[in-house]
Amino acid sequence: MSPDEKPPQPPPSRSRGSRTPQQPRRGGLLTEIRTPILREPFQERYSLSPGRELGRGKFAVVKKCLKKETEKEFAAKFMRKRRKGQDCRMEIIHEIAVLELAQRNHWVISLHEVYETPTEMILVLEYAAGGEIFDQCVAEREDAFKEKDIKRLMRQILEGVSFLHHNNVVHLDLKPQNILLTSESPLGDVRIVDFGLSRVMNNGEELREIMGTPEYVAPEVLSYDPISTATDMWSVGVLAYVMLTGVSPFLGNSKQETFLNISQMNVNYSEDFDLISESAVDFIKALLIKRPEERATAEECLLHSWLAQTDIPDTVCWSKNIEEEADTLIVHEEDSTSEISAEGEKTEEDSVVTEELIVVASYTLGQCRQSEKDKIVEQKTISKRFKFEEPLLQELPGEFIY
Repeated sequence: MSPDEKPPQPPPSRSRGSRTPQQPRRGGLLTEIRTPILREPFQERYSLSPGRELGRGKFAVVKKCLKKETEKEFAAKFMRKRRKGQDCRMEIIHEIAVLELAQRNHWVISLHEVYETPTEMILVLEYAAGGEIFDQCVAEREDAFKEKDIKRLMRQILEGVSFLHHNNVVHLDLKPQNILLTSESPLGDVRIVDFGLSRVMNNGEELREIMGTPEYVAPEVLSYDPISTATDMWSVGVLAYVMLTGVSPFLGNSKQETFLNISQMNVNYSEDFDLISESAVDFIKALLIKRPEERATAEECLLHSWLAQTDIPDTVCWSKNIEEEADTLIVHEEDSTSEISAEGEKTEEDSVVTEELIVVASYTLGQCRQSEKDKIVEQKTISKRFKFEEPLLQELPGEFIY
């Protein structure tokens, strides 16, 4: 944006009851916050935990700390106010404002307190004990994420991104290093962090930025075309690719080669996808599209068949309460109403109240499809029952033969 252009106006809030962001300055930055800025010495109330840092960037370092009064663990993000000789305090204020705006979303890291010294601002944040999902993305494949885990985490990421987009905020740096886990074992929930590059979008006004992590930036960033919420969705596509395969799809031997791979859409879906479902590949392809307007939105991604499916093999067809073929998956919903037997009478369990969802997966042993009725051979149908316990289906013991 040139110096002559007017600063963008505050965007309207799209979600009921959400706070309308304060007046942003040029470049899509918010300028007002509600969180009190404390100027008392940080270490009077917090003690830094020994050990390695939780994270480090060019102008910030994150350390684990303990609140002395409650002994509760937090993450303290120490951010330099002067960067390359320039006062960047307002960029930090913007990051605080975005965190405030997103406090109602469970998948975004929580802000606890803010401190300021002559040289730094310190953001006291929720501590995510599981660390970055990057660690498991680059792990050996047997120790890496399983596809069922990735689907659960991706739903959470998309719900967080959808919330940001509905409030006209684009993150612009979605990558495995900026997605944390609340615990490592058992695998916890996601927390989206680091809003230092985020911007507020305004209807009718274009925003152009050259920023982001090279292997995750969208083509429109490289060509200096307007950015949008679709810019984040490209990064989500790259993120899904990395989580599923452990490979960065566009990474080259240099930044120039990486940027060329992105601009020319040099992406491979054959290698490293042997054990990945077709619907997962289709999900990624819906996002890694050069034209931003053709990419799936966060809401559309949440409705994609890959995320809608359970961990039943993808070859199984879905049908609700209809038995058409032997290889159809039948979904039975059992609620507080009584169960009806095949004869139309209530069973003896009509006094039992249950709120379970039982899924019966049926498949046929033998020749499934016949071109002529007189060639039908003897078959037996195997059915397995699964109990729905969010967010996964748990197989119930026993095998049932009809």
